[in-house]
Amino acid sequence: MQIKNFMVNQNLKELTQHRTVNLPIACYETTINQNLHGYIPLHWHEEIQFVLIIKGEAIFQINEERIVVRKGEGLFINSGCLHMAEEKNQSGCLYICLNVSPHFVLSQELYTTYVTPYIQATNLPYVFVKANEPWGKNIVDAIIAIKQLIEQKSQYFEIDITMQLTVIWKNLIFNGFQPEYVQTEIVKSERMKQMLSWIHLHYAEKIKLEDIARAGGLSRSECCRYFKRILKTTPLNYVIDYRIQKSLIHLQQAELTVTEVAYQVGFNSTSYFIEKFRNSMNMTPFAYKKYKANDCN
Repeated sequence: MQIKNFMVNQNLKELTQHRTVNLPIACYETTINQNLHGYIPLHWHEEIQFVLIIKGEAIFQINEERIVVRKGEGLFINSGCLHMAEEKNQSGCLYICLNVSPHFVLSQELYTTYVTPYIQATNLPYVFVKANEPWGKNIVDAIIAIKQLIEQKSQYFEIDITMQLTVIWKNLIFNGFQPEYVQTEIVKSERMKQMLSWIHLHYAEKIKLEDIARAGGLSRSECCRYFKRILKTTPLNYVIDYRIQKSLIHLQQAELTVTEVAYQVGFNSTSYFIEKFRNSMNMTPFAYKKYKANDCN
């Protein structure tokens, strides 16, 4: 299954249901450039995530860090961490994505001791999984095994999945990672989510820098530092990028003109919308609208 449009709420929390019929787990393949936006947009979810690149290479951003992951390599992304992904060098990146509810990793008796400390740690937003190291290979092999188990659904496959999850988690936490808890990091993450949530709720309105800063309880200058440090952009440039993302959906509606779409997503000038859209998408909104119309026929 390929998820082509990541649906998120105003808090950037992904709305996709990460589960099979009976299990709080989802495993699917994702080709990054087939996503509606051409990349995997910024989002977060309560599930932990394991990624295994099976073709090409990708750049993942988790919170404020960026990391290149290549074919055969993997990544653990912790619960609640903001993350996004784009393919590198037009490599046609394809990866296996395994999302698991933290409560499903181990039994309840072991959860408090062996899961909670790690998903609450502020120093563990992600772990790079190297397949050429024994612990990394064990994780990679278990991800592949879980994907096959879900596809084949042989007798007792649910039990086999839980066994593979135990292998993954044991190899992850027994590799010397010591959880740390820094209150300022927790506060920083929450403030960032509050500002992004406010933008996603008000993107179609006139937005000022002080409005965004107020949502996070910050000064204008500190707000800019947060966005520059975490998202590598300015607050107002993020607003423009988000408006462009939202316009992609509206442009696929035949009855809407480009001008109508521009105003619906918060631009007060059609020419400015066209300029920013071209800079972001390497085509005009008119060309994108025509392309998507032909794609549907």
